[in-house]
Amino acid sequence: MSTAEKLENGKFKWVGTRPVRPDGVDKVTGRARFGADLFLPGMLVGRVLRSPHAHARIKSIDTSKAEALPGVKAVVTRDDFKEMPSESVAAGEMMIDYRDMTRNIMAREKVLYDGHAVAAVAAASASVARKALKLIKVEYEVLPHVIGVIEAMEPGAPVLHEAMFTEGVEPTPDTPSNIAARNELGRGDVEAGFKKADIILERTFDTAPVHQGYIENHACVASVSEDGKAELWCSTQGHYMVRAFCAKLLGMDISDLRVTASEIGGGFGGKTIVYLEPVALVLSQKAHHPVKMVMTREEVFRATGPTSGANVWVKLGATKDGKITAAEAVLKYQAGAFPGSPVGPGCMCAFAPYDIENVKVVGYDVVSNRPKVAAYRAPGAPISEYAVECVVDELAEKLGLDPIELRLKNAAKEGTQAAYGPKFGPIGFVETLEAAKSHPHYNAPLGPNQGRGVASGFWFNIGGESCATININEDGTAQLMVGTPDIGGSRASMAMMAAEELGIDLDKVNPVIGDTGSLGFSFLTGGSRVTFATGKAVIVAAGNVITDLRERAAKIWDIPVDAVEWEDGFARPTSSNAGEFDPLSLADIAAMAAKTGGPIAGHAQINAQGAAPGFGTHIVDVEVDKETGRVTVLRYTVIQDAGKAIHPSYVEGQYQGGAAQGIGWALNEEYVYGEDGRMQNTGFLDYRMPVASDLPMIDTQIIEVPNPNHPYGVRGVGETPLVPAMGAVACAVEHALGTRLNELPMSPPRVLKAIGAIGEAQA
Repeated sequence: MSTAEKLENGKFKWVGTRPVRPDGVDKVTGRARFGADLFLPGMLVGRVLRSPHAHARIKSIDTSKAEALPGVKAVVTRDDFKEMPSESVAAGEMMIDYRDMTRNIMAREKVLYDGHAVAAVAAASASVARKALKLIKVEYEVLPHVIGVIEAMEPGAPVLHEAMFTEGVEPTPDTPSNIAARNELGRGDVEAGFKKADIILERTFDTAPVHQGYIENHACVASVSEDGKAELWCSTQGHYMVRAFCAKLLGMDISDLRVTASEIGGGFGGKTIVYLEPVALVLSQKAHHPVKMVMTREEVFRATGPTSGANVWVKLGATKDGKITAAEAVLKYQAGAFPGSPVGPGCMCAFAPYDIENVKVVGYDVVSNRPKVAAYRAPGAPISEYAVECVVDELAEKLGLDPIELRLKNAAKEGTQAAYGPKFGPIGFVETLEAAKSHPHYNAPLGPNQGRGVASGFWFNIGGESCATININEDGTAQLMVGTPDIGGSRASMAMMAAEELGIDLDKVNPVIGDTGSLGFSFLTGGSRVTFATGKAVIVAAGNVITDLRERAAKIWDIPVDAVEWEDGFARPTSSNAGEFDPLSLADIAAMAAKTGGPIAGHAQINAQGAAPGFGTHIVDVEVDKETGRVTVLRYTVIQDAGKAIHPSYVEGQYQGGAAQGIGWALNEEYVYGEDGRMQNTGFLDYRMPVASDLPMIDTQIIEVPNPNHPYGVRGVGETPLVPAMGAVACAVEHALGTRLNELPMSPPRVLKAIGAIGEAQA
């Protein structure tokens, strides 16, 4: 039976089952090695000196006393990193410029945010390293700073980059500003569309920057030998990306740098760029010793990428019966100290769940004195769709329509033209809405001060470059090697697809992540691409193995290879006309490999195309304590189209994780800055991420509308679960209170303020 037939009939041996995760034992026993777990002989400790100012010109750096301190083996500053030309490169779903990258890892002319790296040392111990940092004298000229996105766009705002002129504006401005770029996309005629509307709503929303919140801090170990060859071990979502970035920044040949990805304790997009890695390499090169660098939690908050805070204006027009005639939005996203916010994806995703003829979205990429933003799970989309979903919800209220019915009336379907360009193929958005409407959660009763919210979301998903190798061992087991770090269960899903293709038991497949010297280039783990793209590479590699196995069987039987088929793990004659032979298992053929041509292996290198978008719908119930302003999440349900769930438990975990992060973003998480531009909540005690006691059991429902561009129907699932969460929670709070909060997070002080405003209005 072919894979397509199995998909249609649902008759898989491994795909769609829930086996034990292959990395589980090592992780629960503590054997798994994360970024900070590697120790090498003669290893030094690296530490970074960071700016205490949000914006200041560096007048001088004196490292002489630090260099003279016994135990200090190397010191680096801006002078150890060459000037880079402006050249953009992909870092996941976002772009970053090499010129900005080198200035972010080590400040040059100016420090641009509290926590910006200024110098680094390598010493024999952590205590010596700390003493050395105190001996480095930096003379600053403190400059005015700007933190908020709206303030940064004002004509009189302090300018971060004197040579930055807004791109995407005609004519090009002749004065610098903090607006790096203006983007616009759309279709149809929005003015004509609004003229057809019976009701028009305009609303403005604000969101705060939030951190990805991975538990494992950034960590790496670098070792550069005297001949220039280097090895790097780090916690990353893409070790090939780390290799490319570091080689470029340091002027190395790519072949001279070998990078190994450790186990990763969370990333969510935040480990798709480099911070410590180039610095550790230069320190090791100067010290002639391996150097280990590990960030503290404070450093993670002060100096690594949160996602953007934003100001979003949304305008929707609809007829009396609920048909949306026009949609418009203006997105103003904070990029942090350097250009490159996810405003582009935010524009793409804003109205993507809906079939609207007239759409216009304008986006602004704005710099301010904050850490440079990094990707965070569907970067840009949760912000824009939070605002849109709130207005859709209000539109339903004004029209007296059920909020799911309004969405069904306007839902994108197969053939819908997205405002950002493509026509959708088979998608499961309508199915998620119908499942939500019939779900017991949606019709359950609510108590006093409780509210229910619904929101939908979209992520486009990506494919890209992936490599995979399957080596068949002489005992018939298979070693599967891929080049994409496992941050969400990909080793399990890769092994399951390999076992399914080869027709062998899953426990005969051992999946590993290869280092950059073991496989060809593989794009990073991000964009919900791995199960789709690397999965396709695994399937191609397995197909190559099967071709080899058929050739070996044909040689053993002395018949044409066309007369041999591979079915359920055995080579068999295609018919009795080919001869009467007992089937040969993979293990049988492997045992005779030396006599039939040598080692058996399959390799694949592909640039996967055809990633299909993901759609989801969330339902959430909350209760508001009107005396304290606290919002308690009572019940949460995530419904999302997975195309085909290779390992349903991992898919459900992705759904639950996205919802949990969205709840934190909606209710508590935000960066708090003082008037001096310094971050004030640089630890988990003050930066309030949700913990288990803050969350209910999150229910899930997997919808499966297969992606025709993948043999098993896979569509990415990792990004979409975060996208609707903030909108769903905001709508639930509005229904509990009777008034809408248009600013995130909806923390107790803001909720109390809204309750007070209701009381004043009633009085």
